[in-house]
Order: sequence, then structure tokens, then C-alpha cells
Amino acid sequence: MNDLLFELPLPEFFDFGVCLEYLNRSPLECLYRTDQEGVTRYFNLDNQPLLIKLTVPAGNRMHVTLLHGDIPGPEAAEWLARYIREWFDLDRDLAPFYHLAQADPLLAPLAEQHKGLRIVGIPDLFEALCWAILGQQVNLAFAYRLKQQLTAAYGGSLEWEGDVYYAFPGPEVFADVQQEELCALQLTRSKARTVLDVAALIASGGLSREALLALPSPDAAEQRLLQIRGIGPWTSQYVRMRCLDDTTAFPVGDVGLQNAVKFLTGMDRKPTPAELLKLAEPWRGWEAYATFYLWRALY
Repeated sequence: MNDLLFELPLPEFFDFGVCLEYLNRSPLECLYRTDQEGVTRYFNLDNQPLLIKLTVPAGNRMHVTLLHGDIPGPEAAEWLARYIREWFDLDRDLAPFYHLAQADPLLAPLAEQHKGLRIVGIPDLFEALCWAILGQQVNLAFAYRLKQQLTAAYGGSLEWEGDVYYAFPGPEVFADVQQEELCALQLTRSKARTVLDVAALIASGGLSREALLALPSPDAAEQRLLQIRGIGPWTSQYVRMRCLDDTTAFPVGDVGLQNAVKFLTGMDRKPTPAELLKLAEPWRGWEAYATFYLWRALY
């Protein structure tokens, strides 16, 4: 089965190959598989398993092909199209960012090298929060390993043509899970508690992406997230950037951002948060994109 479900128009300044390079940055990624043609991902929509492949065979249209499962109905197809647009930030005009980057000595080479790269988002709030929580104060490889173990233990899976595809678990799955069970997967007690607290909050309707986006400003959304025990400024800024479509998010406490700036500027130490804020003044409105491109200098 290879049914073309629909096509998505692609904006100017979108390069699927450059985005695939980003998606392919870790062999430990468990939520999708990439190859030279595109990316394949498993979704479970209304308890219907779907294996989807995204390709851009030619021109400016993305093909969304069904590899396994029943053809989704109109509402599910609309949800899937929206998810993909948010995953690759397809609705954003990047011309202002590239105009800004061309005039910036730090960003100009990165913008040229990675032209067409979009912020690869995490449209699901629970997944975004968990990924940020798992990444707190550990290196990227260990964060991927934690996500891999959490997904294998609690997420859905589909075997197809010899490969296993995983979907990140939903928050409702953790209703009866104990901290000790998550600690057995190498989460610290603090991270285990925060994951369970966030799962309970989202499952009960006390927290949602829609409600955060409906708040008056991104800062208001961040203040709501900071009320959750175990969620600090770095985690909330990261979620603003990767899940809440906020191009002004700027995680100054991010070690990767600090190391990238240190490396590119030749500093003999990491920049302070104050120095990063000063550096970012010309990037106003596009701090998240600047961060995403600076990360690419490292990984």
C-alpha cells in the first residue's frame, strides 16, 4: 500500500533536504525514521494506526503517503495536515529572518549554510514537555536514550517490513505509573515526579497547548508553565520555541547555545546570559530561529 493522502504546498525558503539533515542528527531518535527520500512516522489517530511517509519528489509540494493503515477520514486528515505544517513550521514567512541574518556576522554564514531549515517543532505539548524535562542537565545523547526507553516502555508501536515504529505515549498512559517505575528507566526522582505531574495535569484538562496559545502573550504562557514543579526557565523557553510557535523564545541558559556562541566567536569561556541577551538585540523577534541555527554549528 502506497496511497498518496494529500499534498501540502511548501513556502519559500524551505529545503526538505536540510530539514532531513537535522532530523537525522541522532541515531538514537525513536519517533521517526529518515532516508534519502524523506521521513516516515507512526501515528495513532482515534485508535487507528497510520504509518506515514513525507517526501518532496519535485517542486514545492510535500507528498504525504500512507504506507500502512486505513485511509483517514476528513477530520483525521485535517489533523494530520495541521500537525505536519506545525512540525516543519510551514506557515511562517522566513524572509524577515533571512534579511536580518544577512546583516549579522554570526548568523550570516549559518543562514547561508542551512538555508531552508525550519524550526522542527514538537506540536504535542506532552511530548514537548517530556523531551525538555528529560534533557535537563544531561547531554543530548543521554536525553535521547531516556526518550527511547520511556517510549519503548509506554508508547505505542507498529512493526512494518522488519522495522518497529514508535509513537510517544499520551499523558493518560501514566495515570497508574509510580515514580519508581520511571526511575528504573534511569530518570532521576525529580524528573520522574515532574513527568507524572505534567501527565496528570494534561490528562485532566488542567493544561493544554490550546489554552497556552490562547493566553495574552508568550510570557504569560511561560508564567503558567513555571507554576509546575520541576519546570524552570530553560524548560519553559524550550517549550515556547519548539511547541508554542514562539519565535521570540530565547533559552539563554541553554548549554548548547552558550557553546555555539563561544565556538563561533572564539571566546575563551561561555557567554553569560546577559552577554547573550546583548548579542541577541539585533535578532529581536527571531531569537528562536537564531538559536536553532546556532545549534546547527554544534549538532
